[in-house]
Amino acid sequence: MEKILVLRIYKTIVGIIGILGNGLVCLVIGKVSSMQTRTNAFIFHQAVVDVLGSTMILLQSEVPLPEPLPDSAQGYFICVIWNSNFVLFLLFVISTYNLLSLTMERYFAIVYPFKYQAAFAAHPRLKVGLIIAGCWVLGVAIKAYVAVIFEFSNGKCVARDIPISQVMGILTAVLQYVVPVAVMLFAHIRISMELKRGAARVGPAPAPAPTDAAPAAGTSNSHTAQPAPNMMESLMQARRNTFKTLLIVFITFVFCWTPNQFLFFMFNVGWTVHDKWYYLLSVAMVATNCCVNPVIYAFKYRQFRNGFWEMVGRGKRKRNMPNNAIATHQISRQIPNE
Repeated sequence: MEKILVLRIYKTIVGIIGILGNGLVCLVIGKVSSMQTRTNAFIFHQAVVDVLGSTMILLQSEVPLPEPLPDSAQGYFICVIWNSNFVLFLLFVISTYNLLSLTMERYFAIVYPFKYQAAFAAHPRLKVGLIIAGCWVLGVAIKAYVAVIFEFSNGKCVARDIPISQVMGILTAVLQYVVPVAVMLFAHIRISMELKRGAARVGPAPAPAPTDAAPAAGTSNSHTAQPAPNMMESLMQARRNTFKTLLIVFITFVFCWTPNQFLFFMFNVGWTVHDKWYYLLSVAMVATNCCVNPVIYAFKYRQFRNGFWEMVGRGKRKRNMPNNAIATHQISRQIPNE
């Protein structure tokens, strides 16, 4: 149980919001067929991992632990697995690498679209599944070090003195924070440049010239299709919206993770921080990252909002949709599955 009351209240709120918010993301993507794209597969996995992380935050905040720790297997588990935050940070690292995978999926789809389509032409679900499985393998490999830096001796949980602890600690910080942040920063810069070039190439869509053969107002023509430039502009707008959403997610990730990773680095060069209030606050900031993404999706991710309203009012919404909105909806369904 969290001993600092303010942090306990905060982490409890974060845990509850994270479970409910990420659970809603999973529900919308799982229920609405138009949301089941490759990009949203990674967002779904992100939400699943964040649900597990939020559950761990809530349990660590509210579940009381025996004091002193029993000199048994239970005491060893509490020290090495629970107090060391091994499981919690394992989930955090998996979430980080999933965010990296999501960013790189957008990077290749926008910067190298032909190679992207060729890569996912055969067995796309299997390939997405392998990437997600790779996030778990990398997470376990990186955080295995945390399970050995604490030891349970004479009823006390203490940091173990390992000859290569500094090297391993610094390497862990680099792999779980520096490398993902650097790669994602590069990808976002390149995506931004490509979207600007794409917008310049497409330009504003020309208004269709009126003709005598045009259908009268209030009637529909099933053979009338939207011009190709309009479809390209719709695709560019969808990509820009997704990019802006992921950019906010990335900035939030950097803000929440940086203090903790700085303190983790200092711990590995000899500064005792794991029981200090500011370290606990940094863990709470990392925990915040588990619950903030659904809020970002709700305010910035148009496809998620549309999917949510489709889920809660599927038939009624479509019946009440005006003709021009129906046409726009039909056009958007023609955008390739990304």
